[in-house]
Amino acid sequence: MKHAERVTFGGWGLDRAAHLRRDPPSGDVLPFWRGKVLFDGDGEDRHPVFLSADHSVFDQSREPAVFLGLDDKAPRFARDISDWEPDDTTETVGAFNDPSEQHHPALGEGQRFGELRANMTRLSRRSAELVATGKAILEWHRTHRFCAQCGQQSQIAQGGWQRDCPACEAHHFPRTDPVVIMLITHGNSVLMGRSHFWPEGMYSLLAGFVEPGETIEAAVRREVVEESGIVVGEVSYLSSQPWPFPTSLMFGCHGHATSTEITIDKDEIEDAQWVTREVMMQALAGELPNMKPARKGSIARFLIEHWLADTLD
Repeated sequence: MKHAERVTFGGWGLDRAAHLRRDPPSGDVLPFWRGKVLFDGDGEDRHPVFLSADHSVFDQSREPAVFLGLDDKAPRFARDISDWEPDDTTETVGAFNDPSEQHHPALGEGQRFGELRANMTRLSRRSAELVATGKAILEWHRTHRFCAQCGQQSQIAQGGWQRDCPACEAHHFPRTDPVVIMLITHGNSVLMGRSHFWPEGMYSLLAGFVEPGETIEAAVRREVVEESGIVVGEVSYLSSQPWPFPTSLMFGCHGHATSTEITIDKDEIEDAQWVTREVMMQALAGELPNMKPARKGSIARFLIEHWLADTLD
């Protein structure tokens, strides 16, 4: 697919500078708070804020900063400050849709912690790659503090790209979960589904984790038939997208259905239906209150739009 790398988080060429990870040079740091990114600006003019490493906002941080790489030769880091307790925390923090933003008293008035999902399409390709990398690697550290081999608490090493166990000397590396997401078509229609916990009316492409010992193509066929009962024949790869919610790598594929009768597994999804091109165009235009397509910035939306434009090649 010639436009594959134009997907959100598709990258701009961050120099990850692995040779510097053992002893990274000093540089500015992007703060994260409970998965949220520090942003500045309003509307479409929004960008992540990197601070000096000795900024007071990091005073209560328990973990060292993680080296992201070189941004136009400038070292860039990410650091978690989730121990900070803001005065304006709301119940929506951590929810699928969290419109709230938090302001740290040590920061400028326009600088606030916001959800990446809500801001990802406002970022440049350069900023998006840095933010996605930082969010994913910090989430790995948050959930993998202990050695999987002996249970002892591990320690950050290699600039944050490794955790070492001081007890059994095991080395642990960042986790990335492979996920297939499928544009399944039959004639003039595409297969859409919705999860139980999604916002009302939201539909997207079917997706699922790749299992051990399984190819991407086999995962596409298995997930589709498990969730919807639809049998898929030919499968082709289209594009990929790092998806830091929390640490997935999405493999976008095109599958051709050889059956059309839908049988839903209610344990997997809430609904599935065939949607014609004409109806999908109405949904993207916001004309169908009962069908809200995948959000802008997701690979699902990216693939659907290219399907409608006949630019999947």
